[in-house]
Amino acid sequence: MEPIGYRAGRDASGCAPEWHTDHARVRPCAIIVLVPPETARTIAHVDMDAFYASVELLRYPQLLGRPLVIGGRRRGAQDDASPGDATFPTLRQYTGRGVITTATYEARAFGVHSGMALMKAAKLAPDALLLPADFDEYSRYSRLFKEAVRAIAPRIEDRGIDEIYVDLTGLVPPRTADDASAWAGARQLAAAIQRAVRETTGLSCSIGIAPNKLLAKIASELDKPGGLTVISETDIPARIWPLPVRKVNGIGPKAGARLEAFGIRSVGELAQVQPMVLIEHFGEKHGAWMHEAANGRDERPVVTHSEPKSISRETTFEEDLHPVRDRERLSAVFTELCVRLAADLERKGYAGRTIGLKLRYDNFKTLTRDRTIDAPTRDAGAIRRAAGECLKRVPLDRRIRLLGVRVGALVKSAGETPVM
Repeated sequence: MEPIGYRAGRDASGCAPEWHTDHARVRPCAIIVLVPPETARTIAHVDMDAFYASVELLRYPQLLGRPLVIGGRRRGAQDDASPGDATFPTLRQYTGRGVITTATYEARAFGVHSGMALMKAAKLAPDALLLPADFDEYSRYSRLFKEAVRAIAPRIEDRGIDEIYVDLTGLVPPRTADDASAWAGARQLAAAIQRAVRETTGLSCSIGIAPNKLLAKIASELDKPGGLTVISETDIPARIWPLPVRKVNGIGPKAGARLEAFGIRSVGELAQVQPMVLIEHFGEKHGAWMHEAANGRDERPVVTHSEPKSISRETTFEEDLHPVRDRERLSAVFTELCVRLAADLERKGYAGRTIGLKLRYDNFKTLTRDRTIDAPTRDAGAIRRAAGECLKRVPLDRRIRLLGVRVGALVKSAGETPVM
């Protein structure tokens, strides 16, 4: 496949690239947009380091420095004891089809990573220790670290259990794009956030600081663990363009493979491709976004509040369960999901009228069914009954791989308008 390149002519930056068939000859030229001081933003991305594994190391400090993997199953009552090293299972002993939730940096050195099948990870790091996931505890520490950040910088956007964006713009002096003193102030504020998170939770985080969310997220990954990295507009050619295109959040495996087929491997190479060429190959919206992202441009605001459309709980079984022979086990898991979901709704202050069921069979076919009840609820029994009615409307003629329950049409309290 012929590499994508530029046609002759000048772009907005004044560069005069040519059409190349050998894409390795394309050298990035700086395309820098300087934001006026009155509108320049300072955004931080706070990312907890190996979050789940780090929480487990607080519970089992004797495992510090050991290759440790979290995943496979949820923590249960049988795991509450604090066993000695000899009783911790290793990946070598694992059988099943679970996946890694997270791993310590010592385990990652063997090539294992989040989302990898545990059986595959066992071939790479057979002596790595394996612990079950404890999402209730991770959620507790998530709330603690976010409260610590909010006490210093209240404008945060929640992006999941272990990461947030923070708008520091009003907390640091106004700046021009290359104002070193203003960036130094942002660094000091970020260092204070790191200290507060450590003092509150005992955990470390990495922080990226940049003029926008896209660059801040990339920056937070550059110096893990415990990194504090500032990327200004003028740093883009030296710090961002040499990175692989997959480092840009939003360029996934398929897009990355297609770009590589065109000879585009680095962010800098992507930045040099004309927008219309990317639009031709990747569509109007995604192609235009790729060009903007590769040049470090991102106008998305930090969204400090958004209402959820639904809240759900689901589990994937390590072995497919038969709807008849494993009925008792399935029923127990079904009830537990409804109880956990009701607790989530209670904690977040929501109730909902639309109860949904999700099933995935052993052939990977997925079915969903919904039922709308008369009044919003967060009661586990009511959720279980409505989800049970949904269950009667799906075929139960195959083994079940995944089971999930969802509550939608949420309201903050009785009488409020549902969040659509």
